[in-house]
Amino acid sequence: MNSNNTRGVLDPRRALSLLEEFKNFALKGNVIDLAVGVIIGAAFGKIVDSLVKHLLLPLVGLLLPGDQGYREWKLAIGAQEIPCGLFIGELVNFVVVALALYIFIVKFLGVLMKEKQAAPAAPPAPSAEQVLLAEIRDLLKAQRT
Repeated sequence: MNSNNTRGVLDPRRALSLLEEFKNFALKGNVIDLAVGVIIGAAFGKIVDSLVKHLLLPLVGLLLPGDQGYREWKLAIGAQEIPCGLFIGELVNFVVVALALYIFIVKFLGVLMKEKQAAPAAPPAPSAEQVLLAEIRDLLKAQRT
């Protein structure tokens, strides 16, 4: 029986290799950028949630008749009450987040990407070695003819 293939025993080299692979994955710039994006997105979500719950929907509650705020809106079907006000709040929250993301991603970043594509960068000037090699190439072509 080969000792490397025994079940239940973890090969230390394999564990270190797995740890090294995970470290390379976790510390790549893209993963860190993604983590920062998720954190900023969560904070943005809280801001939008507060905007909807504390500003927009109370204004809607003022415009519509009734003494109760939107959170207390309920649809009664028989003896069962369905809290539709909470759903409406979450729906408005979603629409505001989707609108903000659309404006930022499609409009703002779209304009930036078009500006970047519209002005292509001029190619860099050839280095001294490239100029010298081009002269040698031209001299060799002239000698052949």
